[in-house]
Amino acid sequence: MNDIYPLKFEPIFKDKIWGGDKIKTKLGLDFDPLPNCGEVWVLSGVEDNASTVTNGFLEGNELNELVEVFMGDLVGDNVYNKFGNEFPILIKFIDANDYLSIQVHPDDELAAKRHSGFGKSEMWYIIDADKDAELITGFKHKSNKEEYLKHLEDKTLKNILNSEKVTNGDVFYIPAGRVHALGPGLLLAEIQQTSDTTYRIYDWDRVDDKGNHRELHTELALDAIDFDFHDDYKTIYSDKVNKTVTLVNTPFFNTNIIHLTAMIEKDYEELDSFVIYTCTEGTFELIYDNEIMSVSKGEVVLIPNIINKIKLKPLTPSKILETFIIC
Repeated sequence: MNDIYPLKFEPIFKDKIWGGDKIKTKLGLDFDPLPNCGEVWVLSGVEDNASTVTNGFLEGNELNELVEVFMGDLVGDNVYNKFGNEFPILIKFIDANDYLSIQVHPDDELAAKRHSGFGKSEMWYIIDADKDAELITGFKHKSNKEEYLKHLEDKTLKNILNSEKVTNGDVFYIPAGRVHALGPGLLLAEIQQTSDTTYRIYDWDRVDDKGNHRELHTELALDAIDFDFHDDYKTIYSDKVNKTVTLVNTPFFNTNIIHLTAMIEKDYEELDSFVIYTCTEGTFELIYDNEIMSVSKGEVVLIPNIINKIKLKPLTPSKILETFIIC
């Protein structure tokens, strides 16, 4: 068997009622013939939406097939023992040209009970934000089912939810149970558990081109919602050039950011996990085993667990999200 190597994948484009054109104009990913594009799934193990390799001798193979073949060599022994043949991380770029629905996701316990799958905790890294762009995350104050349902019925739910003004580089962690919605004018990278389970709470009363409202999940959402107030909705971090800076450490994934202006070396000898590089700005070279791979804004690369020594060399100043799992 040939050794596995860093993998690139074919993007999966998703037409959304709230999508725009920034995935093409800002990231350079061509979603024609879709009229617009709300999401592009750049690394996915979701059933029926698994990513397909585009480089090397494994070109054309689906991600979960490779997990089944290479097991711990690809994802790490502990990761494989926990998740089996399903790749445990889903990475998207999202272009919110309008408000997304107000929604919530179940945690692992509730998702296992209802859907025989994993829950959905996620994080957002804002790549590009229009002036005065905002998003919704959590409640303004501690709430309860009664207050929530009254505002939902009155179509004033936004009045009790926490809104945040957003700028480029902002980070938000959205644990399962937290009510949230992206607002218009945002392009971001989303890193999440492998799950496509969403409970849509309120969709701003909009209709599709046939006059139909999208399905709401009012009852399902009630048991999933965290009604508490939290004072840490936005993640605070310090940008440090050519250093690895922690953004999010969770039981579900770990994500750092690397602001690259000079070559650095990475050593993953002690890490029993794959590593994902998501390029949100610039172009860089990934150097390993005397091989060189160029990675540009809008691209994602999956580094197998068996590759431990890597050099990252910027061709232009670059920003890279580095994601892995510690089991």
